[in-house]
Amino acid sequence: MVRISEGSVEVDTGGRKAGRGAYLCQAPECWEVGLKGGRLEYALRTTLTQDNREQLITYGKNILKELISGRGN
Repeated sequence: MVRISEGSVEVDTGGRKAGRGAYLCQAPECWEVGLKGGRLEYALRTTLTQDNREQLITYGKNILKELISGRGN
């Protein structure tokens, strides 16, 4: 994850985007803990908008689907 200059948070799978970064492993538990309770917001020093939070939740669910289907890392 990376907080870009506009303040929104994006997934950075390559780890090369400019901005304040934080790591979430691919385990669903990591995504649940990171997105609930403000841990990701604290690490990135920002507040997630509802749209931004929903995008990240959707991305996390897609990771789970990929892991189940065998296409994940």
